[in-house]
Amino acid sequence: MSHPRLDTLGTRRKLKVGDKSYDIFSLKAAAEKVGDVSRLPYTLKVLLENLLRYEDGTTVKTADIQALVDWQKTRKSTHEIEYRPARVLMQDFTGVPAVVDLAAMRDAMKSLGGDPKKINPLAQCDLVIDHSVMVDKFGTQMAFKQNVDLEMERNNERYEFLRWGQNSLDNFSAVPPGTGICHQINVEYLAQTVWTTDEDGVTFAYPDTCVGTDSHTTMVNGLAVLGWGVGGIEAEAAMLGQPVSMLIPEVVGFKLTGKLKEGITATDLVLTVTQMLRAKGVVGKFVEFYGNGLDELTIADQSTIANMAPEYGATCGFFPISAQTLNYLRFTGRSDATVALVEAYAKEQGMWRDSSTPEPVFTDTLELDISTVVPSLAGPKRPQDRVELTGVVQGFSKVLEAAGKLSDTKEYAVEGESFTLKQGHVCIAAITSCTNTSNPGVLIAAGLVAKKAHELGLKRKPWVKTSLAPGSQVVTDYLAKAGLTEHLDALGFNLVGYGCTTCIGNSGPLDEPISKSINGNDLVCASVLSGNRNFEGRVSPDLKANYLASPPLVVAYAIAGSILTDITKEPVGTSKDGKPVYLKDIWPTNQEVHDAIAKSLTREMFIERYSNVFEGTPEWQAIPVAEGETYDWNNKSTYVQHPPYFQGMSQTPGEIHDIKGARPLAILGDSITTDHISPAGSIKAASPAGKYLQEHGVAVADFNSYGSRRGNHEVMMRGTFANIRLRNEMAPGTEGGWTTHYPSGEVMSIYDASMQYQDAGIPLVVVGGKEYGTGSSRDWAAKGTNLLGVKAVIVESFERIHRSNLVGMGVLPLQFKDGMTRETLGLKGTETFDITGIEGNITPRQDVDVTITFADGTTKAIKVLCRIDTANEVEYYRHGGILHFVLRNLAAA
Repeated sequence: MSHPRLDTLGTRRKLKVGDKSYDIFSLKAAAEKVGDVSRLPYTLKVLLENLLRYEDGTTVKTADIQALVDWQKTRKSTHEIEYRPARVLMQDFTGVPAVVDLAAMRDAMKSLGGDPKKINPLAQCDLVIDHSVMVDKFGTQMAFKQNVDLEMERNNERYEFLRWGQNSLDNFSAVPPGTGICHQINVEYLAQTVWTTDEDGVTFAYPDTCVGTDSHTTMVNGLAVLGWGVGGIEAEAAMLGQPVSMLIPEVVGFKLTGKLKEGITATDLVLTVTQMLRAKGVVGKFVEFYGNGLDELTIADQSTIANMAPEYGATCGFFPISAQTLNYLRFTGRSDATVALVEAYAKEQGMWRDSSTPEPVFTDTLELDISTVVPSLAGPKRPQDRVELTGVVQGFSKVLEAAGKLSDTKEYAVEGESFTLKQGHVCIAAITSCTNTSNPGVLIAAGLVAKKAHELGLKRKPWVKTSLAPGSQVVTDYLAKAGLTEHLDALGFNLVGYGCTTCIGNSGPLDEPISKSINGNDLVCASVLSGNRNFEGRVSPDLKANYLASPPLVVAYAIAGSILTDITKEPVGTSKDGKPVYLKDIWPTNQEVHDAIAKSLTREMFIERYSNVFEGTPEWQAIPVAEGETYDWNNKSTYVQHPPYFQGMSQTPGEIHDIKGARPLAILGDSITTDHISPAGSIKAASPAGKYLQEHGVAVADFNSYGSRRGNHEVMMRGTFANIRLRNEMAPGTEGGWTTHYPSGEVMSIYDASMQYQDAGIPLVVVGGKEYGTGSSRDWAAKGTNLLGVKAVIVESFERIHRSNLVGMGVLPLQFKDGMTRETLGLKGTETFDITGIEGNITPRQDVDVTITFADGTTKAIKVLCRIDTANEVEYYRHGGILHFVLRNLAAA
């Protein structure tokens, strides 16, 4: 914190905890000058402290502090603030391109005559390698070792690069592969709830906050750490000392009362909360949970709910500090001094929650009696599409009806196998993802279901690919101590790796005969996974329906083998003595789960596992580490390449120009996800990215995934809009990354059309519907859009992170007004667009003129809303992107 501290309100105070003294910025002291803050939402108290601590008269003024307190009058605000999180969290899919950008910025700094060492994280940055392991091998004791060996072999170039970053960048640490998922490691180890830094002999204490390059960074809000996902572009800026520019948010209060009934899981609760909040409409808002129902939830339960904030659309879903927070910190191995500081700080600052604290004031509220929650799944393609367990068969029947397959009850042969496949068969059952593998309650429940099923002689169906990918090594410790590992193994849920796996699309290939039968017979088969994402084409290219479920239900569906088995009424299988076995026969009681956790999970497990979290395996340690303040790029690498963003960059930005004669590259519908724009999963051999890799000597078997190739812009720009389930209205009758090029009228890949347009000097636009850019905080969805020559994206509404990322890459986000849509305008893709009123000057949220010229020569003039929302974003756009802005400022300093 090397900025000047003005502290014009005189809020700096001493806090003594035991024999240690800390400097804090007191909210009580601030209240004496700017007004009562006792009922300010907890999240806004965190932002208020941040403004007090960083007041410098330039980026943070007294007026900003007053505006945040005055929020209570209207409970909404148009005031912009500059917020500085304590640290940055990255996973490797998004972290590698971020480190690539830092390396490229060092080169650019050198070419501008500056010092490359100025490009360095100023805030602590932790990168966890958790997204690279794939489920190639499963159902055997050797699966974990074989998958990790394959991971190291495939990703060696990326890991060499990350070792360079670990060695060359200050304040940057990498958690090696095979350790766990970044969000679970964040909750179990990295997060402190109250953060401290030493400066000039003084220790400052303040709320632990973070931003992360994964949208599920929100999980840490379950531990009262304010955090949310940003694009890698924003994260890099935050690392380099740039504040996160934001409007003071609306805060929606979600009141929880009651407690879960017998047999109901935290997953059932979170799917219910997700559905309610998505229906409420909380995009761009903070959600804060309150009410006596919080006393009935563990920190793991709270983290499960907080994790799903991107699915319900909120910036974050926050749970305040309470006695449970202290118990969790203590139990997971944090020091006594840390726990004592958290309690003392929270109580001193009015950030403590118990039954006596007054309810905060909120912009709006909603309420749920937890006791009304019933067993649920979500699917077949969106996390918010909750369906009660009793209604799964009926819901899937509608999927079959829409596909024209409802009457197809035939059995289809599988080459070389004694079993057959049918519509609705479950072909993947995966216990995966940070959402649930962080929660001992649901994982122990899954183990107990497996134990009861195994003891009755039940087996998984032979067509089901099963996997267990825990979020941390502590999970395997307590499953083993509870005596449940052998039973999970017996049903095929062997450990396959520690990482995201199936939820990110790293499910690995289905057995080839099964894949051939599904595709050859046009079968609508399903996956059931304990993850947070089930978007089209994400889990597996072979499976058209995907359902989110609790880990114990994942086990049950692996045994049943079909979504069309109503497991609430029909047997899930037949016991070894020939009797039907129902779900109730293998479902554990709440007491059984509680007792198993109490016997098997210990504080020592966390202390032991996290004592050497940064060391890694001998294979990791053997990776050679490159030296040098700039990176020595390998031109032959197909994983890491020098990106073109800063080529020919000057010290001063150019002028903003109107966009004339733009052609649409794609016209898209509602709920276009960042997965549709920039897929993370498998690369098709016939795709532009697949052709590029083959031209560079990469065999199809070694393609790896789009996510793992994010350090190579050549692959990623070819993969932009290449999702196999994308439907571009400009190329009717197609599915995947296709468009129609004009004026030729030729149907071709979006990448090939982009190259032709760019060669001809024609700017491009993308047109879309509602909720454009939902899903992961994927910077490549914006980077790829930029590299394809897209100058503006015009849609009905944006999701928060993607809109910000587009600005961060110099792409203009525009929003239709007054109920106007691509449909009311009758857009076909044959039109051209003139976007005017931005030349030379642009202001936040101004109206922009768009003139559409149709194929017959007629024109229509419309006004759209410029979604450059803040003054800072205007600067980013003027410079051609946020990294260019940061680089020029650092070079000039």
